[in-house]
Amino acid sequence: MSGCGLFLRSAAAARSCRALVAFTASRRPLRTSPPSQAFAKELFLGKIEKKEVFPFPEVSQDELNEINQFVGPVEKFFTEEVDSQKIDREGKIPNETLEKLKSLGLFGMQVPEEYGGLGLSNTMYARLGEIISLDSSIAVTLAAHQAIGLKGIILAGSEEQKARYLPRLASGEHVAAFCLTEPASGSDAASIRTRATLSEDKKHYILNGSKVWITNGGLASVFTVFAKTEVVDSNGSVKDKVTAFIVERDFGGVTSGKPEDKLGIRGSNTCEVHFENTRVPVGNVLGEVGGGFKVAMNILNSGRFSMGSAVAGMLKTLIEMTAEYACTRKQFNRNLSEFGLIQEKFALMAQKAYVMESMAYLTAGMLDQPGFPDCSIEAAMVKVFSSEAAWQCVSEALQVLGGSGYMRDYPYERILRDSRILLIFEGTNEILRMYIALTGLQHAGRILTARVKQLKQGNVTTILETVGQRLRDSLGRAVDLGLTGKLGVVHPSMADSAHKLEQNVHYFSRTVETLLLRFGKTIVEEQLVLKRVANVLINLYGMTAVLSRASRSIRVGLQNHDHEVLLANIFCTEAYHQNLCTLSQLDKHSPENLDELIKKVSQQVLEKRAYVCAHPLDRPS
Repeated sequence: MSGCGLFLRSAAAARSCRALVAFTASRRPLRTSPPSQAFAKELFLGKIEKKEVFPFPEVSQDELNEINQFVGPVEKFFTEEVDSQKIDREGKIPNETLEKLKSLGLFGMQVPEEYGGLGLSNTMYARLGEIISLDSSIAVTLAAHQAIGLKGIILAGSEEQKARYLPRLASGEHVAAFCLTEPASGSDAASIRTRATLSEDKKHYILNGSKVWITNGGLASVFTVFAKTEVVDSNGSVKDKVTAFIVERDFGGVTSGKPEDKLGIRGSNTCEVHFENTRVPVGNVLGEVGGGFKVAMNILNSGRFSMGSAVAGMLKTLIEMTAEYACTRKQFNRNLSEFGLIQEKFALMAQKAYVMESMAYLTAGMLDQPGFPDCSIEAAMVKVFSSEAAWQCVSEALQVLGGSGYMRDYPYERILRDSRILLIFEGTNEILRMYIALTGLQHAGRILTARVKQLKQGNVTTILETVGQRLRDSLGRAVDLGLTGKLGVVHPSMADSAHKLEQNVHYFSRTVETLLLRFGKTIVEEQLVLKRVANVLINLYGMTAVLSRASRSIRVGLQNHDHEVLLANIFCTEAYHQNLCTLSQLDKHSPENLDELIKKVSQQVLEKRAYVCAHPLDRPS
């Protein structure tokens, strides 16, 4: 990842830009079926909406050829000329490197072509994300600029706002930042204290407040800022609601703190941003006054899926480096690669990379469908799975590398440090698990309201019907949701895995109904329950993604498709048994459920704010 220079030859850069112009002109829509119901939400009802996920999304050969012409120069730049060790050591991306990124068009990947951007589809954005992830500091800088910094203008901006801001943001002349987090407001975005007050002449909002941990905060010229404003409701009452604003540094009163000294992604610029009596024109309200929370959530929900492809790209490079070491390092007169416990680690890394890559590109394909489908749950699941798998796999790679993995002379310890932030930013995994579970349960609750109400009221017909269903389930009835057979969509080599998915989905929906009956609206407070619901759903989506992808690989005759089948079957089997265990823990009287004991331990620790147990050498006085 270290390099020997900072610039591509101008001719190579020009060729890559010409290739990209040709690519954007020839782009075709993904060849997938028209969208139907939201896939993940329907799993809560025991339905697999096959048209959403089978066949696996494809791009045309022409589109693939064109993007590959652009991928080459970008990959060459990152692998040969980006000095990641220097960026990490100095805590800064060199200006020359930033200028080259701009010249390659990487600051405008998803900005529409009419505003000077590349107008990449979500699928092609994910593909480039694999390469950009070769340097985490650069990846975070670019993501903060376009996945969240300017994304609000694309999603909620007026035509005038788009025309004014997007061209210079796409070229990189202006850098964007996303300003939401505050000293007293992290995951609880609604509790922000930054305030925007309408001026007496009603031409400006006067913005005051501070934001923390803002990526690109010291580089940005344009900020998407969220602040409390007074809003008059339809009943005449005045309430504080969050509003989104486009704020220019040139408006005045905008200052940035010193760059933070971080554990990882050290080359990205992270700092505090302060607004003191900043005059923001009313025309710079993004979306509706009081609608800022929705704008923030739409921005964050739309970009999370790309973490899957980025992490997969990083893991593929890490697997190559670690495998080279394992196949040449000798211990006990044998290569490390010959030992079973080392082999297990490589199987794990390959499996995790395959699953997150499959989930990411399946979600990207859904997002590329016409009509702006809601894939917020799917995108959140990709983020949770890929971030946790990254941390696990990098740790396993360091275990293979031994002392070499711990030394700063090699890139491995930097990759470990860079990976830790993935579980925190763009929504902590704890918050996202709550979001995944509650969004799905809310959907199921709307559909099942009448049935749950009848069960609570003791409706005999509904009770008998439910008892009959549970009796048939207990006798191990076959579940057929149409994944296999003559009209099936999963290849026969993975029929057993498909049946496991169908069984899991069926029993998951039964559990969902039971939970709604048992907890009702109070389920929002049952975080340990919700965590398990989310974990099951993430596994179900991963199983679906690998079965769809591997089936497509067999059908079109991709190289090494038998390896994909191995990975898919291993993951589906492991996920199936994990789900069975988790679903059993959700039973009210499950002996495996230790939630009450866990709560008791944590309560005692937090009351004392310390480790409670006496020292093992203590004696009673």
